[in-house]
Amino acid sequence: MTIPVPQQTFESPHEAACHGFLHSVESGAAVDGPGMRYVFFMAGCMFRCLYCHNPDTWKLHNGRRVEVEDLLEEVDSLASFLKFAGGVTFSGGEPLMQAAFVGAAAQAMKDRYGLHIALDTQGYLHGTVEDDWFDPIDLVMLDIKHSDPEKYRELTAQPLQPTLDFAKRLVRLGKSMRIRYVLVPGWTDALEDVKRLADFVAGLDPWVEMVEVLPFHQMGTSKWDKLGLDYKLRDTRTPTRDEAEAARDVFRSRGLKTC
Repeated sequence: MTIPVPQQTFESPHEAACHGFLHSVESGAAVDGPGMRYVFFMAGCMFRCLYCHNPDTWKLHNGRRVEVEDLLEEVDSLASFLKFAGGVTFSGGEPLMQAAFVGAAAQAMKDRYGLHIALDTQGYLHGTVEDDWFDPIDLVMLDIKHSDPEKYRELTAQPLQPTLDFAKRLVRLGKSMRIRYVLVPGWTDALEDVKRLADFVAGLDPWVEMVEVLPFHQMGTSKWDKLGLDYKLRDTRTPTRDEAEAARDVFRSRGLKTC
């Protein structure tokens, strides 16, 4: 299956540390890291994933302008609860589109509240930050969208290799990871593709906590429609429970924990 890459203008990363652009927040999230999380969805993304359920986060300046202190105020009243119940997750969009700001905010939350900090990313822009940027990050939730470079580019409009390089960098830094893989029928569910990814991820042990196999869904369709975007996967079905378990079994066969 071949679908032309969307012809979109990709914005440049936001380089200022003093302010950033926040798309939205979610308190009490249970699927964005361990425990209960306060999630900051940062605006801006250089990917154009065909199955994206938040295309409204693509544009950097669609977000609300915020400063580090604004994010601290968001979690201040919940900090004591979050410290034992979960923590904070920076997601998006793509948080590394605003690496300087997100890094400053993560460090400030670590210093002031001692919170567990997770980063939800595809890692494409990791080369824009130094190793010490990751000091306040306790967990990286790394989204690897495909194991075949050509299919990856068709699916995302970007190359795969920077993400694989990022995973290896996290091993060097000794950072815990959760690998996220969206199972899309006709796109990412071929057994040979899943096996290839499982072999790669197995080589990242012992730093991989688990692999999250996430069944594709249609919940973002209305957002594509509202934005006037052509949603190419409108007729793609959700994988069955057995299909999702078959993919998880491939990862389990490599000694990896799954969910």
